[in-house]
Amino acid sequence: MAECAVVLAGGLASRMGGVDKGRLELHGQTLIERVIERIAPQVDAVVINANGDLSRFDDLGLPVVPDSISDYPGPLAGVLAGMDWAAEQGYEWIVSVAADTPNFPADLVERFCTETTPVVLAATPDPQRGRLPQPTFGRWKVSCREELRSALKDGVRKIRQWTQAQGESLVLFNENDFFNINTPEDLAWAEQHLK
Repeated sequence: MAECAVVLAGGLASRMGGVDKGRLELHGQTLIERVIERIAPQVDAVVINANGDLSRFDDLGLPVVPDSISDYPGPLAGVLAGMDWAAEQGYEWIVSVAADTPNFPADLVERFCTETTPVVLAATPDPQRGRLPQPTFGRWKVSCREELRSALKDGVRKIRQWTQAQGESLVLFNENDFFNINTPEDLAWAEQHLK
């Protein structure tokens, strides 16, 4: 089944002082380059969701789409932008990945495809709650995009508020599979511990 991926790079990076997190380097390679390198073999096409000056991604040679909903409503708007692009290209499904999470599983898409619900999210083990969703990593049926657009226009911002209403399923991965880099301390840890 043909799959398309959207790399979510549209955040404000406030905990990084407004720096474009995807452009931070880890072991001599930018985070977004690592993410693209990891997701590209798993899908047929990759698009980047970003806001501001989109030309800053020209060197990556990939399509870049901004949010269609104003005022930085969060990752759901990035998913919608990716869905709209995927619909134009004829894809039925889109997979979302975060630009600040460089070591997600190399079999992410394959494992998502074991579920048939309209929305599938990654999750990791959690001692208190059993499963801790990683909601920026998901597989989304493109045909749900008008429902998502309406929800965003109605003020929905929390990913799970919308995905649970769609009958989401969760796929369990390992505890550290989705370590994301939000702060300078996170980047320093990643330099020490991630390959």
